[in-house]
Amino acid sequence: MTIGRTKQIHLGAQLPGIHNVTVWSDPHSHSQIDFYSFASLARTAERGKFDFFFLAEGLRLREHKGQFYDLDVVGRPDNLTILAALASATTHLGLSATVNATFNEPYDVARRLATLDHLSEGRAGWNIVTSHDAFTGANFRRGGFLDENDRYERAAEFLTAARTLWDSWSEFDVLADAHAGQFVHAGVGEYSYQGGHFNISGRFSTPRSPQGHPVIIQAGDSESGRQFAAAEADVIFSKYNRIDKAREFYADVKKRLAYHGRSREDLKIIPTATVVIADTDQEATELADEITRSQVSPQTAIAHLEAVWGRDLSDYDPNGPLPKIEPDPNSVLLEGHSVFRGDRAAIVQQWRALSDSRGGLSIRDLAIENHGGQTFVGSARTVADSINEFVQTDGADGFVLVPTTTPGGLDRFVDEVVPILQEKGVYREDYTDTSLRNHLGLSSSSPRGTTDTEVLNQEKH
Repeated sequence: MTIGRTKQIHLGAQLPGIHNVTVWSDPHSHSQIDFYSFASLARTAERGKFDFFFLAEGLRLREHKGQFYDLDVVGRPDNLTILAALASATTHLGLSATVNATFNEPYDVARRLATLDHLSEGRAGWNIVTSHDAFTGANFRRGGFLDENDRYERAAEFLTAARTLWDSWSEFDVLADAHAGQFVHAGVGEYSYQGGHFNISGRFSTPRSPQGHPVIIQAGDSESGRQFAAAEADVIFSKYNRIDKAREFYADVKKRLAYHGRSREDLKIIPTATVVIADTDQEATELADEITRSQVSPQTAIAHLEAVWGRDLSDYDPNGPLPKIEPDPNSVLLEGHSVFRGDRAAIVQQWRALSDSRGGLSIRDLAIENHGGQTFVGSARTVADSINEFVQTDGADGFVLVPTTTPGGLDRFVDEVVPILQEKGVYREDYTDTSLRNHLGLSSSSPRGTTDTEVLNQEKH
């Protein structure tokens, strides 16, 4: 744990959508597609001096029993296009997006991110992810999917290739004629990269951007994912927003950094979290329970179980006991669901044991238990104290807040919690720069060299 120093808290905001299946049903929620919703939430985050605004990515609409999953938010506009528009609607807020490394190519992604960094004057971030399933791959020419280690190997090469493109402008003093746009150095933008997944060469068309490289974000939790983050990422999104597991994850990833010649400050660990605020702790607890039960409706609970059982469970009572039948390992009823990719029979055994230990949980109660409830609940003072304790005791370096409604779901946090964090001296009073890298307290974007893909499969250090 951190001793003898006070850490500054980092905050991001995410527009809900991916896996937030009932956010649209709240009467306080607006459209998930209109630019107004994106701009309103981003401006709220900037008013709260957040580090960045984040958009996840969904490359295919999920399907339930062969039909569109009608509990999901339907529709996901291209996130980099939205962020480019938000560059003119904000002035300091970082703009980060998920872009898949399995179904894209380095040149195109590098150019789009460099363009966003130019448009925003140095506020771009890239959450580099891989894709595990052929269901998503069907939307792309290459189709299929890669084994986990192969996915991270491709992602590592993808990132190295992108860095090669970004740095193709960095070795030259480039003097441009502002009117004609002609460059005096014939070699500017020339690049070549050869690897197991990519063999590309040419001339990169986009000048070096303000940050040089966008902030690199990663979200893997596997051994390969943790190694990739320790070697390459500036930020890692953690799924651990409960303190004990969060501290274990934090300690494990931070200790890997030294092996790659990096300091603990070179990588920020930021879980996603939700916040429910009311005038009193009791009122907040009641509101949080209401929100959780709304998010896990009876229909959601049945679909949740069908994703694991691989069987039609529509005849089961959501308020009744778990099915006694065993799962069908060869059947998938909820396509595009990434949560249950492990041994589904083992998951069922764990759920039955949990249900028994709790006196017999109903299907819906079990789904609510797995949903996890809301992360920080209470009055503004209680929420501020809880977030600060979490960060100061090395559970995280900050949080990406996912509001339960959009776009007004962070208003109360910004108006009531942020001032308390500022009073504590753990959160900025104002922005000191416009670059995302500066907001996060990161070092320069100098490349760390070509990734040794063997590192990704080594034992923990």
